[in-house]
Amino acid sequence: MIARDAPVARGPRATPAANAADLPDLLARRRPLVMGILNVTPDSFSDGGQFLNAHAALAHARAMVAAGADLIDAGAESTRPYGDAQPVPGATEKARLAGVLPDLVALGVPVSLDTMKSEIAQWALDHGAAIINDVWGLQRDPGMAALAARRGVPVIVMHNRERAEADIDIMADMEAFFARSLDIAERAGMARARIVLDPGIGFGKTPQQSMIALAQLARLRRFGLPILVGASRKRFIASVSPAPPRERIGGSIAAALLAATNGADILRVHDVGETLQALRVNDAIRGCQ
Repeated sequence: MIARDAPVARGPRATPAANAADLPDLLARRRPLVMGILNVTPDSFSDGGQFLNAHAALAHARAMVAAGADLIDAGAESTRPYGDAQPVPGATEKARLAGVLPDLVALGVPVSLDTMKSEIAQWALDHGAAIINDVWGLQRDPGMAALAARRGVPVIVMHNRERAEADIDIMADMEAFFARSLDIAERAGMARARIVLDPGIGFGKTPQQSMIALAQLARLRRFGLPILVGASRKRFIASVSPAPPRERIGGSIAAALLAATNGADILRVHDVGETLQALRVNDAIRGCQ
């Protein structure tokens, strides 16, 4: 599923979390998996503050599972993709998760933890999280890969950059980044079969580069790994059809369908029911060809 690098504090047993479904089994489903986004933060770009309260967060998670979410991705520190994220201490991140994670795990679908800190990832794994989602692709916290290797959990390795540069070849940059991440993972002893690649739509990219990444997604197949795409409500949509984040559902679904066509195995979305409906209708129509 996923991996990481560098020494980390000694932790519990090296077995996967209890609800960590085997990645090949999950991906054997005919359609892309749908991962519902749960931001337990006050400042996420689309729904900051909306689910900071534990009761609201859990109600939303239940609704996403009822709508058909295969996975839930929870995050307690905003990684706003446009360079204005405000870092928070690990204690704050943990406090935001503490009132949510146990009940979230109890919903019965694998829970992914969106964090850049190996200490928070370890704590979340100890409390039932099944997947680590690292927006810096094992290249920010030197303890992340070692933790993932020791615990045997999947890791989502996302491409990121400190800032957008319009004149670079974004796909070449992405390929070089993933090569470094996979080298870190290998040196840490991570199982390659537990790694998922994420092109990081919106992160360190111009709107045009985000669209290029979606259009040329198939290039990432050279790594032979599953691909996750998180294009939901991102700013590139508004560059084509101006709208605030919560009014970008149409553009989000268009991006999701294109990503699925171009090889995405997992779609990370805010609007689970709408995305699943679009995937099902798309598949039904294609089946009539």
